[in-house]
Amino acid sequence: MDIRPIPPSARTLGGKDYFFLWAGVAISLAEIWAGGFLAPLGFRQGLWAILLGHLIGNTLMALAGVIGSEQGIMSMVSVRPAFGIRGAALAAGLNIVQLIGWAAIMLIIGGRAGATLGKAAGGWLASDAFWILAIGAGTLLWALWTGSRLWRLLQGVSVAALGVVLVLMTGVAFGGRLAPQPTAAGAAGSLPFMAGLDLVIAMPVSWMPLVADYARFARRTGSAFWNTWWGYFLVSSWMYLLGLQVTLLTGARDPGGVVLETLGAIGLAGPALFLVVFSTITSDFPDVYSASCSALNISQRLSGRSLMWLAGLVAIGVALVFPMEQYENFLFFIGAMFTPLFGVVLTDYFLVRRRGIDLEALYRADGPYAYRRGWNPAAVIAWAAGFALYEAITLGRLPVGGTLPAVFASALLYRLLTRGRPFTYH
Repeated sequence: MDIRPIPPSARTLGGKDYFFLWAGVAISLAEIWAGGFLAPLGFRQGLWAILLGHLIGNTLMALAGVIGSEQGIMSMVSVRPAFGIRGAALAAGLNIVQLIGWAAIMLIIGGRAGATLGKAAGGWLASDAFWILAIGAGTLLWALWTGSRLWRLLQGVSVAALGVVLVLMTGVAFGGRLAPQPTAAGAAGSLPFMAGLDLVIAMPVSWMPLVADYARFARRTGSAFWNTWWGYFLVSSWMYLLGLQVTLLTGARDPGGVVLETLGAIGLAGPALFLVVFSTITSDFPDVYSASCSALNISQRLSGRSLMWLAGLVAIGVALVFPMEQYENFLFFIGAMFTPLFGVVLTDYFLVRRRGIDLEALYRADGPYAYRRGWNPAAVIAWAAGFALYEAITLGRLPVGGTLPAVFASALLYRLLTRGRPFTYH
């Protein structure tokens, strides 16, 4: 793993690779869980929130990948032109926190689901901790193989097989096999439509700080953009819809667990367990891989493989103690932090610099991206304003939602602060 730009001759991933990569990322029990949060909206409004939220969030995510595919650079390196060398290091540090958090959350959900399916056998198969450790180890190995020929084969085969299991899950969710759970309250309460939209947008936006880590290996930008967009849009929307439907029918707080239990009860425990293990691995390994990429953006004292080992082990440790009840708040935190940040980054790249970057200057502490002691005040001010606006809207429970106002406010303010500055490099 190298922090320097990937030369065109080493960019070997095609459209099919990106479709399977992002479809695999989207096949996640965490996404089904998040879909359940939309139940207070009802099915029709929930479906609109899912489709519109993914339309907005996917477009932002795929645009962040364009910087990587055009320039061959990592995600956190792509932050440097806007924020400066040290400003990008701060963003990388925050990204490591959210990536470790995501990895832990997915391991927790996978661990609980594995323990549910192993309950009949008892012993260590019924232990959350066992499944967290087992799936965590598989996730780490998957991350270490990223980009290899074996990884590409396994990713494609696994996603295709997971698609078959998803068809079975859909049959359970919409086929009248689920019974209401009177003791559950997953669909209780109220949720403004725009807050529900924020919950959907937060999922693809959470991948914005790492999408370029993979897009930098693309042979063609257009193919990477559209296959990233469609791969994630189709499957993530599917996952959210499953979670919404199951929660509406049963009131369950863990809609994915309900479907898996039902699969086990009708003799399909094997496919259910396959989904638990491999959906968690294919959606979780990018967190481990990109956490190491972000760490390299801060310091290169350790190798990429050493950092991946460290990130994987820390994620497992956090998963053993993290309070899952904070999952919804974690989604809002991601939206508040990274939506305005990439509102600045995308504005800087597409509007201010018009897609021109001095690649060599990205790695010089005394170059044009040093700004004031490594920080670009305009970017920091715009980011802080967007974050404050998002938090004010969320804490004030305003019905407009925080995502769109935050991204447009940060983008507009940054554009105003940089107007007239000679920022084009080729």
